[in-house]
Amino acid sequence: MGDALLEVQDLVVEYAGAGRPVVAVDRVSLSLRRGEFLGLVGESGCGKSTLCFAVAQLLLPPARVASGRVLFKGRDLAQIGERELRHVRWREFSVVMQSAMNALNPVMTIGAQLRDAIAAHERVAGRDANARAAEVLRLVGIDALHLRSYPHQLSGGMRQRAMIAMALVFTPDLIVMDEPTSALDVVGQRALMAQIKGLQRRFGFAVLFVTHDMSLVGRYSDRLAIMYAGQIVELGATEAIFAQPRHPYSQGLLMAFPSISGPRQHLQGIPGQPPDLREPPAGCRFHPRCPRVLERCRTQAPPPCAPRGDDLVLCHLYTPKEAERGRLSTAP
Repeated sequence: MGDALLEVQDLVVEYAGAGRPVVAVDRVSLSLRRGEFLGLVGESGCGKSTLCFAVAQLLLPPARVASGRVLFKGRDLAQIGERELRHVRWREFSVVMQSAMNALNPVMTIGAQLRDAIAAHERVAGRDANARAAEVLRLVGIDALHLRSYPHQLSGGMRQRAMIAMALVFTPDLIVMDEPTSALDVVGQRALMAQIKGLQRRFGFAVLFVTHDMSLVGRYSDRLAIMYAGQIVELGATEAIFAQPRHPYSQGLLMAFPSISGPRQHLQGIPGQPPDLREPPAGCRFHPRCPRVLERCRTQAPPPCAPRGDDLVLCHLYTPKEAERGRLSTAP
């Protein structure tokens, strides 16, 4: 990970409660190279948004980073002061929130909010700030006339593109996107994703993209991280994971996702429910729902395995001992 733009190393994020803390992100490690599109997928409540907020240093109490490091361009964001963090945030990395209607200020025009973002990080004349605000709006396909519009006067897709415009004001090296398409219809999702990918090719920024929609990451991401109950259970090239998922949870997700090509297949859901993170199960967290569970899965946490070079799978099925026994089956 030496050439990585972003490195997350053994990150643990806790939420304080009446009893013992709830661990929402548990020893997560991943890296992101310059210009790369990394998709982060998983069921609701698995810790995807918490991980993104920890990366961007936007966690609020009762959440806190308990241990681990978040290195951006070699600097540990958790160790730098708030003043320096304000200088880095938005200039070098920015965030697109999940719901633009909630993230945008309802009583300020889009232009005023863009100018606020510019003024918070750079001293520029009012005329120059207006020109830059108009320019980034045009980049995302919105007419500069809408600088005078309020958020409620824009459609859902336009509000989301306005958020992306705000994130692009200083053309950062990294943009963290927390389910930016969740409130859009299928047509709006496709249009927004095509625009994000086009902007990424044009400006070369890296994207950490959080979603629960496998179809989006399958088409647009370079690598894929699959998260379950606060842990990354599989990480690798998107094409390889879609062609040959290794972890039983990854296999279950893909079997529940309809394909538009190939033979017709019966869709299958994953039985059971994700665990309560206040009392996660012993051993592998997926074992109560796993169709290929081993006895050790019930008591021993699985070690990270690398069955495909640099890929990661958190599963007992891929330990050298199990491989020697010939118990592996790479088919979903």
